[in-house]
Amino acid sequence: MIRPFFFEQGIFYILDQRRLPDEEVWIRCTSEADVAEAINTLAVRGAPAIGIAAAYGIVLAAQAGQDMQAAASTLIKARPTAVNLAWAVNRVLAAVRACPDRDAFVTMQGEAEAIWEEEIRANRDMAEHGAALFPDGKQYAILTHCNTGSLATGGMGTALGVVRALHARGKLAMTYVDETRPLLQGARLTAYELKQDGIPATLITDSMAGWLMQQGRVDAVMVGADRIARNHDTANKIGTYSLAVLAHAHAIPFYVVASLSTFDPECPSGDHIPIEERDASEVQGLGEQQIAEDIPVYNPAFDITPHKLITAIITESKIFR
Repeated sequence: MIRPFFFEQGIFYILDQRRLPDEEVWIRCTSEADVAEAINTLAVRGAPAIGIAAAYGIVLAAQAGQDMQAAASTLIKARPTAVNLAWAVNRVLAAVRACPDRDAFVTMQGEAEAIWEEEIRANRDMAEHGAALFPDGKQYAILTHCNTGSLATGGMGTALGVVRALHARGKLAMTYVDETRPLLQGARLTAYELKQDGIPATLITDSMAGWLMQQGRVDAVMVGADRIARNHDTANKIGTYSLAVLAHAHAIPFYVVASLSTFDPECPSGDHIPIEERDASEVQGLGEQQIAEDIPVYNPAFDITPHKLITAIITESKIFR
């Protein structure tokens, strides 16, 4: 299993996902500002992973004697859509408030480690629940979007964790991997993970998904989530809503796989989820190559899938239908 980060001798190391799959480069973080920069620039990404990273960012701030509230604000502002980020930061701060007589740094580090360990266990439980939805005696083709594996969670993955569980049980025929424009997290990261694990995978462009479904080559769509509202509307990587509409039109199950930390009970519906918009250069270019210029760009990083299009949400504790 790929490790997207680790904490060693007071330094938090992040595997730079912007450089994958060409090279493995580790970013050395010694402050919350370093972690916030890594989150903002997508060196580390995926809702669970940025939550864990932010928790360690607060640990670094405590180690340096920084103002905790200012450090928390810096981290939370790094990316607004994924609720795990603020949830993890606030949980670490709450752990210190609950034990004021203990060493703050030791308490924070312990809480950050606990968040990561819980995510690893949650990934395993979600994989078990998700794999059980597919009856024995058949192999299934799963379509995924963006990256929901170890790089995004620090564990075996959310949606990709289910894919791994199906493969381990001999129930996976194929994983269709959306390239996920504009930053190609599917083509660069999901394909990289599946290849390393020897899991059958086929890369497609985002615009091919509907035709693949029309041909009867997809048994289920499996995606992750960055925030789930109280009514179960779900924010995820841009392009997810399109897949949900296509799956509905072709009577194909559409599953969201996410830990309970991704639920935001304070958010009544998808209309209240903030959608991050990113720089125009991500759409105007492909890597270092410029493909468009002198034209306005609309570049939302996420979209909202209404709950009515979701067959079920798979969590570590239960399946919400």
